[in-house]
Amino acid sequence: MRRASGSLFGLAYGDALGKPTEFLDLVEIERRYGPGGPRELAGDPALVTDDTQMALAVADGLLAAGSWAPDVVEPLWRSAFIAWAHSPDNDRAPGMTCLRAVAALEDGHRWQHATVPGSKGCGANMRVTPVGLLRDIDDDTLAGLAQLQAGMTHGHPTALAASELTAYAVRVLRDGAALADVPALLRERAEGQRGVYRAEWLGDLWERPGASTPDDYIGRGWAECLAVLDRLDAALAAPDRSADPCLATGEGWIAEEALATALHCALLYPDDPVAALGRAAASSGDSDSIAALAGAFLGAAHGMAVWPAGWDTRIEYAQRLRGFGEAWD
Repeated sequence: MRRASGSLFGLAYGDALGKPTEFLDLVEIERRYGPGGPRELAGDPALVTDDTQMALAVADGLLAAGSWAPDVVEPLWRSAFIAWAHSPDNDRAPGMTCLRAVAALEDGHRWQHATVPGSKGCGANMRVTPVGLLRDIDDDTLAGLAQLQAGMTHGHPTALAASELTAYAVRVLRDGAALADVPALLRERAEGQRGVYRAEWLGDLWERPGASTPDDYIGRGWAECLAVLDRLDAALAAPDRSADPCLATGEGWIAEEALATALHCALLYPDDPVAALGRAAASSGDSDSIAALAGAFLGAAHGMAVWPAGWDTRIEYAQRLRGFGEAWD
């Protein structure tokens, strides 16, 4: 089924479809594309945003790593993020949190000091899909990798928790879980992790104003993720394909809402991935990130064959996406 390829290409397809709608209101999106949103890639190549670019940077670090130890992976990600920041292609309205943190990483600061401590923007988890596609790692290693890559730029505990849940969703879908079961699986994971601070991966990141202990720090992130899962459950209890999904599960500018609204869109159209991406792109929030994550989830669930023929040659970075997909399929 080539689920890793399906997930990586799905992320890029969603990103490309959401790119032209990200800063438009819903009225203008529907005027241009109709109520179903964009359904066709535009351009050759069809350009993506910093969401796919940074996911590729995460993938670069993982593929180069000889082990999953934090002191091995962190410098590889540091180099990959700095290379992204200096790339001439880094002209897709990148997030200020990422730019600020990567500049501090380049200056040589410890990542716990380089990160932006109050940020839980979706830049933390729009790039985490490659972690969920790794084979032969246990859930604790997946959690450590997901939280580390998030924490290097976004130091808020919810950024860490939402990134872990995003990678975990990709993992369970790639392993064959039904899409409809994912919200409950994420809730179970979040409940089980509420008091788990991964000091071997995060070091002293928890030492921020307002946090009294490591468990208190990370527990706040899990609580916010559980709250947005409540909103997701409520939306799915009365699904409405015609409504702006952001009204129910959030606009996606922050990490936990990007996760929830992407799943919301995917579950509205579980057997029609292109329609799900169109719905995600036709939303009032961070449409490229929402659609990118929806594509990652749907591709992991269905595999590469679910996407339209020919898209894989037209999407920007096709060769790199194909290489990572082959490595992890």
